[in-house]
Amino acid sequence: MAENVFKLSDLKDKAPKLVGIPTGTKLDEMFYKLEYQEKSKRFVKQTLGGIPYTAVLNITGSPDTGKSVFVEQFAVVQASQGYGVLFVTTESPAEFLYPALKQKALALKQDFSRVEENIVIIDASQNDKLRENMQELLDTMANVIKYKKVKNVVIDSVTGLYEHKEVMARKTVRQIYNFLKKFRQTALLVSQKRSANNGGAEAAGGLAVPHILDGTIVFEKKVIESRWDENLYKMPIGSVLRLVRIEGCRLAPHASDTYVFEITDTGLIDIKKPLKDFIK
Repeated sequence: MAENVFKLSDLKDKAPKLVGIPTGTKLDEMFYKLEYQEKSKRFVKQTLGGIPYTAVLNITGSPDTGKSVFVEQFAVVQASQGYGVLFVTTESPAEFLYPALKQKALALKQDFSRVEENIVIIDASQNDKLRENMQELLDTMANVIKYKKVKNVVIDSVTGLYEHKEVMARKTVRQIYNFLKKFRQTALLVSQKRSANNGGAEAAGGLAVPHILDGTIVFEKKVIESRWDENLYKMPIGSVLRLVRIEGCRLAPHASDTYVFEITDTGLIDIKKPLKDFIK
């Protein structure tokens, strides 16, 4: 028990620095930090330039809202900068990731050979043992992190690890969270929405998932179905309005607005403007 009890002063050198890890989207501008200026005796707001270092974030939304597109873009951006990325897939077989990641690298004008070198994929989608045995998965991840010098982890999706045993969601997510913190990883965990009509952070597994993790980014889409929608959003009936927002982060302050975004023809997340400005 004693090893888990600390004086506050003992933690000074253990606390991670608040720096940004770029995602390649305008979300990087939506996180910030407050620097205390001794001379003026006040705080100054500075853009973080990415998601917080060592943050383990919940990426949630109903199907086809852009979750996988976002985490794939993050993986390519980090790998292109020379950082190791571990991508755990529980849904799409590994070979289907290759063309998606290659397309994003080309669209971002990055050297794909460097991306290939720095991304390692664990395919749990076709391996029941990895999906059903958490210790087996964590041991495999630990080996990759150690020997490939991984700095970032993507799991798409964490819901796939408890898809038929939702009662285990809290335990599963807690094990993964503690593991990622132990190895000082910056991580994005995709989780599926329980209901397409639920616009909040709650995913399959309940509110335990976002409560355990360091923060949540919510992806949504709205189909323009009425004249009211058409007049409000200035979009034709049948079109799709895509929305994203940061719904809490315990590691860094952030913008609270909902933003409009598009998925480009080349498969990139392109965040446009706050929703409040879009409907003016």
